[in-house]
Amino acid sequence: MADQPFGRVRLIEMVVESVRVHMLSSQHVVILKESEQDRYLPIWIGPAEANAIAMRLQGLTVERPLTHDLLVSVLESLAARLSRIVVTHVTEGTFHARLYIETASGEETEVDSRTSDAIATAVRTGASIYVDQRVLDEAGVSPDSGEPGEEDEESLAVFRDFVNSLDIDLPGRGEGETGPPPEES
Repeated sequence: MADQPFGRVRLIEMVVESVRVHMLSSQHVVILKESEQDRYLPIWIGPAEANAIAMRLQGLTVERPLTHDLLVSVLESLAARLSRIVVTHVTEGTFHARLYIETASGEETEVDSRTSDAIATAVRTGASIYVDQRVLDEAGVSPDSGEPGEEDEESLAVFRDFVNSLDIDLPGRGEGETGPPPEES
């Protein structure tokens, strides 16, 4: 089920659509896509995290474990598992996430995480990725919302410009989860 109500918060299931590089600034972005709609959430991340996510999505492995691989190994050795991650809120352009870990005793604990680390860990474990609907309402982009009005056309043009300024899925290219780079003149 894509929409999971947890308490009073409505969570939307997402998938990693791609990891890209902004051509003008060389900053990295992971783009989450809503599972059942064409709504996207671009999140600016650091190059190491972008590489870790993109490598896993492409099925590549490294000789020695990366930090996210280490975290997964630690969870496995403790007979725990990552059940899901949730992008909980965005503050001044910085996204915040929580890891939900099911312990060996069946209890669930949650751990604060950088969003990029949470996503990198989720793609390694197959854990579900959720975003609080309020985050999508604030920072998400919908390229097609049915009958486009003037505001929808403007949003679509901004989204097209944004996507056209990105290179696709570049593994190996400071944490930058603080929003898009300043516009260049």
